[in-house]
Amino acid sequence: MSTQNTNITEKKYKKLSIQVSLAGLSFCCFDTLNNTITSFNEVHFDSFHKGIKIEDLFSNAFRDYPELSETYDDVLIIHNNNLSTFVPTALFDENFLGSYLQYNTKVFETDFFAFDEISNYQINSVYIPYVNMNNFFIDQFGTFDYKHANSILVTKLLDVSKNIDDKKMTVHFSEGHFEIIVIQNQKLLLFNSFDYQTPEDFIYYVLFTAEQLNLNPENFPLELIGNIDGESDFFKIAYKYIRNVSLIDVDDLRWNNYFSDAENRNHFILFNS
Repeated sequence: MSTQNTNITEKKYKKLSIQVSLAGLSFCCFDTLNNTITSFNEVHFDSFHKGIKIEDLFSNAFRDYPELSETYDDVLIIHNNNLSTFVPTALFDENFLGSYLQYNTKVFETDFFAFDEISNYQINSVYIPYVNMNNFFIDQFGTFDYKHANSILVTKLLDVSKNIDDKKMTVHFSEGHFEIIVIQNQKLLLFNSFDYQTPEDFIYYVLFTAEQLNLNPENFPLELIGNIDGESDFFKIAYKYIRNVSLIDVDDLRWNNYFSDAENRNHFILFNS
């Protein structure tokens, strides 16, 4: 989705991507001529900020990080929450966006719904964006595009699955929730989001999903993305129950930035935006 563009400015060959959630924001600047990431920062909203308007927290971030106020050719806002789902194009009707979400999240008549068209794969990502955050960015930038984080994630996973006939399960960890994606040769077989607190929560949902799709824990590959590493309790419990577990390979992503494997895994969506 995009806001209306009313300004024409001189080309800067710079793009800004900002990923937003209730827990904070992260952003990176791209050199679009060389397709490289020139800077990256993240801002966490601590628990003692409860009661403060999210707009004020964002204003503080813009004050503390002057690169957010520079001029860019393109600005992309990425909404990161678990209020999203995917709908095949053949079953999609723009007039009934809320109906697609009512099966996996609580929706209200006052909610604003949006969608990202993923035309290459004949699916649409339907979601509830943070309207107050979008309003803040309208005041800051005037014009920008916005997408859901899962639109970027699923598109990238579909892209790299070409000619891979085995079903692969991928889990992306965010704060408080994770997404399970199952893909086979550029076909999205399953997408779902789960709240979690413990490693036991995580492995229960993974094994339950595998059972529903007749995936044998002795055979199917499980790939982990997000804020996770090989020493994590979540990785260890996955390795206990599933034979083929790995962290996502980020070598192709690292060529255009100087960040570590762990940072590229944690910010996989942002860096692929």
